[in-house]
Amino acid sequence: ILNLLVNLCQVISLLLFIDAAYMAIVVAIVKIRGRTPQKVLKWESFKSDDVELAPSSNHPMVLIQIPIYNEKEVCQLSIRAVCKLSWPLDRMIVQVLDDSTDRHSKELVRLECKKWASEGINIKSEVRDSRNGYKAGALTAGMKHSYVEGCEFVVIFDADFQPEPDFLERTVPFLVYNSEIALVQAGWKYVNANECCMTR
Repeated sequence: ILNLLVNLCQVISLLLFIDAAYMAIVVAIVKIRGRTPQKVLKWESFKSDDVELAPSSNHPMVLIQIPIYNEKEVCQLSIRAVCKLSWPLDRMIVQVLDDSTDRHSKELVRLECKKWASEGINIKSEVRDSRNGYKAGALTAGMKHSYVEGCEFVVIFDADFQPEPDFLERTVPFLVYNSEIALVQAGWKYVNANECCMTR
């Protein structure tokens, strides 16, 4: 049995190596050919000198959802990063979906949302009575509010994600100018990315 397990581990290791080699080759080919998304797909910037003060009619309405569950260590960082996105304030709604059961976590989320609302951010904190469906249930429940009806695009950030300020400016144009695209996924870096070997 031990020999069988060793052989199985060797096969799995070989498959992982083949997968990694294949991905490295594909990435190298894409880089050599210069096939970046901006070159393959239509992309134009919405940018002006000051996005917050610029006319926002050419910016689509965006709903940003942040599902949270007892993540007191990172929830404030995530909410802060999302509220600092470079996008006209009248063209985005930040929706914090707080399913936390921990009182301290709930209070941190409430205070952070209150702070950003006082600074003019259209931020909504939604709390459910039950955790039916867990994260997917929270996202679905968030879409049922009447204030999201005018939103053209939905952006979902996990509670431990901190987007760069220009995230929307770099991603939304792909959706606006390429009608065949329904989803844009971006690379991310976790808050604790440099903490240990496992998170690197």
